[in-house]
Amino acid sequence: MATESRISIHGQWSNRLAFILAATGSAVGLGNIWKFPYITGMNGGGAFVLVYLLCILCIGIPILMAESMLGRRGRQSPINTMAALAAEEGGAKVWAWLGWMGVLAGFLILSYYSVIAGWALAYVFRAASGLFTGLDAESINNIFGSFVSDPERTLAWHSIFMVMTMVVVARGVQHGLEKSVRYMMPALFIVLIVLVLYAATTGYFSYGLRFMFATDFSRLSWNAVLMAMGHAFFTLSLGMGAIMMYGSYLPAHTSIAKTSLIIAGADTVVALMAGLAIFPIVFANGLEPASGAGLIFKTLPIAFGQMDAGILIGTLFFILLVFAAWTSSMSLIEPAVAWLVENHGMSRISASVWLGVLSWLLGIASILSFNHWEQYKFWGKTFFDLLDYLTANVMLPLGGLLIAIFAGWVVGVKSSYDEMDNGKRGYALWLFLVRYVTPVAVILIFLNVSGLLDWL
Repeated sequence: MATESRISIHGQWSNRLAFILAATGSAVGLGNIWKFPYITGMNGGGAFVLVYLLCILCIGIPILMAESMLGRRGRQSPINTMAALAAEEGGAKVWAWLGWMGVLAGFLILSYYSVIAGWALAYVFRAASGLFTGLDAESINNIFGSFVSDPERTLAWHSIFMVMTMVVVARGVQHGLEKSVRYMMPALFIVLIVLVLYAATTGYFSYGLRFMFATDFSRLSWNAVLMAMGHAFFTLSLGMGAIMMYGSYLPAHTSIAKTSLIIAGADTVVALMAGLAIFPIVFANGLEPASGAGLIFKTLPIAFGQMDAGILIGTLFFILLVFAAWTSSMSLIEPAVAWLVENHGMSRISASVWLGVLSWLLGIASILSFNHWEQYKFWGKTFFDLLDYLTANVMLPLGGLLIAIFAGWVVGVKSSYDEMDNGKRGYALWLFLVRYVTPVAVILIFLNVSGLLDWL
């Protein structure tokens, strides 16, 4: 199946930079700015960062390359790509279910991701209005508590964000996805740099550096290692069909290895810069860095309300959060949209609307889990927490594991070598990692967390 002679029916990125911006936009999201700082604070700071970086190098990048390679070779939605490549390489038909799992994971993530993104969108206006100025921790907590306990308000912001996402996706590859990331990604980096520069003026920048890079392995657990691995998958958009879909729009002679390294590097830099922007502000105001998910919506607004230029810095921060969420949300729904267009002859507009409505409806359950349904627990977790855990810590790593196995063992060496085009040594290293290191690492972490390794 020669990719030189094939182009996806959905279109193609105009150049390599467009793919890098789009894939980086998919990778850089709430996971970098909302989730990474607080899970770092909860799991030993620098020790967790080190494990996370190892997961990126040994697991994330090889699977990122594998998923991009499969996408470009198949040139279809993940479901159809996996079915076509399995048939081409003599694999079992059941591999098509890997495509289904990825598309489902992206759809589920978008349903609750849009809820959190809606919070960020609402907080842009709260910060810009000066609502946090001079308020203490109790008042800030009351604002957040009142907001999330009101399903009508949170539903409104969830709805606005979902419409924003669907409008871009409906416009197609070049006119929608590519055009949006060409503006939003540079803007995101500029805002983040401004925030880091401000953090450097607080007098507590060195505290933030020490917190993030001083290693304390005594605070690491196997569950923290699973969290680091799950976050590596989550932040690189692995195992959810997004990278495979974006890879299908990649021009034939673009180097997958080089672009994957750039994407993973940019994503990691954003995550670290987010920590460097947040932790000095947290320490400068005597706040708790390991305060969980509330770090973004309850802890930082206290700092924004007390600091000079707090209105500007707070507004910029939540704008950054919205841009990051927006670029990621588009990639979460794109695989499902592409499948509907390919298999049911729907227009992109119709597919985007139908899937957006379905994801929006499922998001209502996540909204209610913060108020009216808060008492309903599934294995000790609210509906929102269960979806987050199931997708980030189970579905994405499992999807990545199966992608590694398929790319390393089912796809023929000639097929993958032709697509990779990264030299014999580079290809040999990738093949070794994706065949042996990545699967073994994922399986061992799963066994440790489940307790099966001790039992065996």
